[in-house]
Amino acid sequence: MAHAVDTHVGKKIRQRRWLIGMTQQGLAEAVGIKFQQIQKYETGANRVSASRLYEISAALGLPVSHFFDGVEGEETRAMPSAFAAPGDLLGDKEAMELVRCYYAIPENQRRRLFELARVLSDVG
Repeated sequence: MAHAVDTHVGKKIRQRRWLIGMTQQGLAEAVGIKFQQIQKYETGANRVSASRLYEISAALGLPVSHFFDGVEGEETRAMPSAFAAPGDLLGDKEAMELVRCYYAIPENQRRRLFELARVLSDVG
């Protein structure tokens, strides 16, 4: 069974890769490994070494610390499902694609779309 921290780091890798529109193959080529290894990292099946995480963070344009945002510490070892909350929108492939598309819209139109969504959702 994968450790909760390994799963969390893998999710963060997948989320960022999706947000910037990079394929597993593209990330693998950027760090000099096979895409199957990226798949294993993203699922938490394989742990990412410190040096490999450093290379991945550079390829994704993020600081290494980003991959540990949200990890609460030792108590996560006792709770392997701590990162699988149903409200985890960034873990949802459709939500990730929506965010990526949203940021591809020019800023002035994006603001108008945001206001429309706020009105339609009755949250605002």
